[in-house]
Amino acid sequence: MADNKKLVTEITSMDEDFAKWYTDIVKKADLIDYSSVKGCMIIRPYGYAIWENIQKILDARFKASGVENVYMPMFIPESLLKREKEHVEGFAPEVAWVTHGGDEKLAERLCVRPTSETLFCEHYANIVRSYRDLPKVYNQWCSVVRWEKTTRPFLRSREFLWQEGHTVHRTAKEAEERTVQMLDIYADFFEHDLGMPVIRGQKTDKEKFAGAKATYTVEALMHDGKALQGGTSHNFGDGFARAFGIQFLDSDNTLKYCHETSWGVSTRIIGGIIMTHGDDSGLVLPPAVAPIQAVVIPVQQHKDGVLDAARAIEKTLRDAGIRVKTDDSEQSPGWKFSEYEMKGVPLRIEIGPRDIAEGKCVIVRRDTREKSFVSTEGLANTVKEALTKLTEALYERALRHREERTYEAQSFEELKAIADTKPGYIKAMWCGELECEMKLKEEADVSSRCIPFGIAPIGDTCVCCGRAAKKLVYWGKAY
Repeated sequence: MADNKKLVTEITSMDEDFAKWYTDIVKKADLIDYSSVKGCMIIRPYGYAIWENIQKILDARFKASGVENVYMPMFIPESLLKREKEHVEGFAPEVAWVTHGGDEKLAERLCVRPTSETLFCEHYANIVRSYRDLPKVYNQWCSVVRWEKTTRPFLRSREFLWQEGHTVHRTAKEAEERTVQMLDIYADFFEHDLGMPVIRGQKTDKEKFAGAKATYTVEALMHDGKALQGGTSHNFGDGFARAFGIQFLDSDNTLKYCHETSWGVSTRIIGGIIMTHGDDSGLVLPPAVAPIQAVVIPVQQHKDGVLDAARAIEKTLRDAGIRVKTDDSEQSPGWKFSEYEMKGVPLRIEIGPRDIAEGKCVIVRRDTREKSFVSTEGLANTVKEALTKLTEALYERALRHREERTYEAQSFEELKAIADTKPGYIKAMWCGELECEMKLKEEADVSSRCIPFGIAPIGDTCVCCGRAAKKLVYWGKAY
């Protein structure tokens, strides 16, 4: 039977102040600390462990698709950055520059990488000679710097961790296939590992990555009705290759330009997890990325046999590949329940003298607080099943939330009224003109989130100007 008692009282209610609720969680769950450099955060061990698990899962999927990891320098010469005009214009306002080395002024300014397209392009131009050298499918895990004016832990910081994949291909078809393949890997990770339903789609020209031919995205809806761009995959065509001279001799003995892609996700995923699954008691972590998947709490641990029983459960679960911890500290059981609830540990396992006598223990789910009395025999399988069900439940709850907050608009007035009063996605038709997209941004305060894949039109006229519509677009307010 579910116990809805709130154990953690020092977290601001999300309905009272969502921004304060978010900040309370990242601090009180010990995910981050603030540094002396404004806009830069210290990722604490518990927060970093979540990122390590994200990295481990994605890295394995990348490699299974043929990706190799490399590492590029963090500095980019100004002349190299300027080789692709559209690209540098897109990042110029956010670039941090190094002007001195020690006491000496540098002959040329160095950019601290905001992204690494130019570095990869320079490298590919040096190593690609023949069609036999292709494809090159590289990725790097690193940090990047973007001098953001407004910052928020995980969601927007001046330095953040991410992965950025950069690939070069023989044909446009191969590049497009890789672009879509990586988007699908992201979508599967979000939905099956993180329990976060996403909309897959294409960005408008206004919102696409600087220098890209096309940008594809996975968009998730947060608890407060704002959208979060989860991950993007870009098809660059041969634009960067022409700017950087990345050519290869094809089998017909002619020189051709490579076709490129780029794709990435960052630590903002952690912010997305918090805002999708968290509640007024703290984090609710998907088991796949939870640093601790199950915590064992000995009850009346001063009595004979209780600690031994708790440690036996821990060993059984650890041997089964479950990330588990026994808290045998001198804190009270109630304090421990509250602590691990705030930290979002998916399952709590309680064991006391009566449980030992009956050959049972208590399993409590973090998402519902539902208690189950289960046999200690075969416990590893019971816990694995509970973790699977919890992930499925997180996804279903988030999907219901998204469906309940997805609206349709047939006119500008209707769209604006929805945007003013109903947080969430707004589906509406669009003529494809930048003028209408800008009007919706300026007057309704919504941006185009994506042109979704596989979703039927809901009309034939633009929601803004009334002319013939070309695309269905998901609109909304976003982080």
